[in-house]
Amino acid sequence: METVNYSKIYRIIHWAIAITFLLLLLTIFLRLTWMNKNNMADIIQAYLNGTDQSLSSEQLIVLAKQIRKPMWDWHIYLGYVLTGLFSLRFLLPLFGTMKFQSPLLKNLTTKQKFQKWSYIIFYVCVVVSLVTGLVIVWGPKSLKEVMEEIHILGIYYLIAFIAIHIGGILIAEFTNQKGIISRIVRGSDD
Repeated sequence: METVNYSKIYRIIHWAIAITFLLLLLTIFLRLTWMNKNNMADIIQAYLNGTDQSLSSEQLIVLAKQIRKPMWDWHIYLGYVLTGLFSLRFLLPLFGTMKFQSPLLKNLTTKQKFQKWSYIIFYVCVVVSLVTGLVIVWGPKSLKEVMEEIHILGIYYLIAFIAIHIGGILIAEFTNQKGIISRIVRGSDD
């Protein structure tokens, strides 16, 4: 199998996208677990039970949402960063950098076609997530609910892609592409 060396710009974009995705996943994880509005409302209620103060369920949820709002703002900011990185990723091939490879080439193995199609599907899913996220923030309120439903589905493709990506890298590293991890980190496998 041919050894691929990754340019500095390729590595920078790759790792910037990877780190941004991991931070986005962190905000999602926090929102679904510790920072869940209902969990937070329960904690506030438990605290208030020891005082002479009380809030309605609706007030507790509003307070919980306000407490987690700064964390969720980071999700939005990271979405903007990812939009910029993906825009750059799609513009660079126009300048001869980070070319896209077609999965339709005749000389590709089944494995190579699978890899290339996986990336195309991943890119389409990311673009859908970015567009729906932007519509949620900037679009008409009439579209917000349906865009949120689509946007939330993004977690499933993202986790699946990360698992397939890491699995594929490990298989490649320990079989026919030794040094692939070194090349994506340092640019060479020395």
